[in-house]
Amino acid sequence: MTTQSTTTTSADKMKWSAQDTTWMLSLFGTAVGAGILFLPINAGLNGFWPLVALAVLVGPMTYLAHRGLARFVLSSKKPGSDITEVVEEHFGATAGKLITLLYFFAIYPIVLIYGVGITNTVDSFMVHQLGMESLPRSVLSIILIMGMMSVMLAGEKLMLKVTQFLVYPLVAILLFMSLYLIPDWNTSALQQIPTVGDFMTTIWISIPVLVFSFNHSPAISAFSMAQSRNYGENAERKSNQILFRTSGMLLGFVMLFVFSCVLSLTPADLAEAKAENLPVLSYLANKHESPFISYLGPIVAFVAIVSSFFGHYMGAREGLNGLIVKQLRSRNKTVNMKKIDMFTVAFVIVTSWIVATINPSILGMIESLGGPIIATILFIMPMYAIKKVPSMQKYAGKASNVFVTVMGLVAISAIMYGFVS
Repeated sequence: MTTQSTTTTSADKMKWSAQDTTWMLSLFGTAVGAGILFLPINAGLNGFWPLVALAVLVGPMTYLAHRGLARFVLSSKKPGSDITEVVEEHFGATAGKLITLLYFFAIYPIVLIYGVGITNTVDSFMVHQLGMESLPRSVLSIILIMGMMSVMLAGEKLMLKVTQFLVYPLVAILLFMSLYLIPDWNTSALQQIPTVGDFMTTIWISIPVLVFSFNHSPAISAFSMAQSRNYGENAERKSNQILFRTSGMLLGFVMLFVFSCVLSLTPADLAEAKAENLPVLSYLANKHESPFISYLGPIVAFVAIVSSFFGHYMGAREGLNGLIVKQLRSRNKTVNMKKIDMFTVAFVIVTSWIVATINPSILGMIESLGGPIIATILFIMPMYAIKKVPSMQKYAGKASNVFVTVMGLVAISAIMYGFVS
């Protein structure tokens, strides 16, 4: 009787809940940042057929890599440990400090980029679509940054609810735009048949674009900790379940949007959009002279930036808090988490406001520098831990480990190639 009761309780815990949906949407929102507006151009520039191969690869890449990182966070002997604490537990204090530093500097610049992006998007919408005059940049940026930060300060539950509220229209608009473009589909992209060498090169240099368009690793630590709190020993199974559905949702909605955009434009159109550095919706609005698309474009950008900001802020906060805590402990000083949290909040608000006000163009380069670090933490570190950490060796000997390692090395090599070429 007791065994049956325990089994029933375990099965009940694995049933899909509203909270699981909320986390799935939050992870989706973290992944779908403003980069989605450039993804069709970057991924589709070399034709339709390499894009098909990339679509086949990106689903397993996304799910298996994020599953590995979630398993890594959940492998701690101390429940409730975030990624910075788990790194120190498994690899020692020195390695812990180094990886935490790299983790912070991979994610923090993206938070700054979103501060700039949200200011530019709202300013452009006010001027071009609403016919208003620009607010002083310093005033507009602090209003927008404080608005986003206030949601984070109100707590995890409100952040998840706001993300859910934002992601539904984002999904609806992506689906609508994908279907709206179908009458404009043409066969020019299908007729572009690359050589075997060009085909392989295109896949190689495009993998990082897809990795970072589907990347929700900054939110994985907070996500894994929440599953540990809510599901205890079932945390890993529940994490796998949510991550699998998140990856499927990303693959379905994002790749449909990418394919629809690529098929509605010619290779020459995509090359022109790339040269003009325009988001795909802006280019489509100009090409079709469609006020409808010109209004939708800024709305998609706004929603994508805000929802992605939340996930990246969680990662940046963990990184900075981890650095401060490790530094204090190494000096045998008292750790006051409330004061550390207050400092982190103030630091992010002030630095994001300064950078958004200055509006520098160097941020794209900072993002590309963070690329190899994110790929290393997401793909390589969990696979290395499977080899070296006793609590993770139960995952050893799987073909999926080889796949994740190879894809991680391919992504890193392509990023480095793109940076030096």
